[in-house]
Amino acid sequence: MFETLVGDGVVLKPLEPWHAGEFAEHMSRAGDHIRPWVGPTFVTDTVDGARATLQRYATATANDGARIYGLWNDGTLVGGVMFVAFDPMWGNCEVGCWLEPGAVGAGFITRSVELLMEWAFLERGMSRVEWRCRTDNDRSVAVARRLEMRSEGVLRSSWVYDGNRYDKEVFSILRTEWMSTRPVIAQ
Repeated sequence: MFETLVGDGVVLKPLEPWHAGEFAEHMSRAGDHIRPWVGPTFVTDTVDGARATLQRYATATANDGARIYGLWNDGTLVGGVMFVAFDPMWGNCEVGCWLEPGAVGAGFITRSVELLMEWAFLERGMSRVEWRCRTDNDRSVAVARRLEMRSEGVLRSSWVYDGNRYDKEVFSILRTEWMSTRPVIAQ
């Protein structure tokens, strides 16, 4: 079983359909906090909805596509990271994240995304990792900058939430750039 320590008492491991009950409980704590920043089908109110979300990722993973990982703090699911998109044929992927309010600010996301990037670049030979977020999501923009990603521009009025349109910024880092500034990742 894959499990990696990312902080004091915090582990990163695959989030699978059998975690549906736990994921639904987590979404009840995180939902209002993350709803403006994630896709509408991600936040679920029921165990069946949670299972459907996790099954979509499990199916995508089985087809060498998107993947999802949870962050457990002392045994409680508090957030996670994912490959929103994963295309090994073209060597491109997109990473994303979410946290419930109590887990914000501890560095779990930056560390976890570093691990995803290392796997994508070194194990899978990806050429490019993207990060996309609303321009007004200051925490998400800060993560992209900490990861030394470059802003490639703004997709104007491309994100709809609660009947309003928002701009989305696209960041990326190329394998060659990452290799030259590669963070040291303790195993």
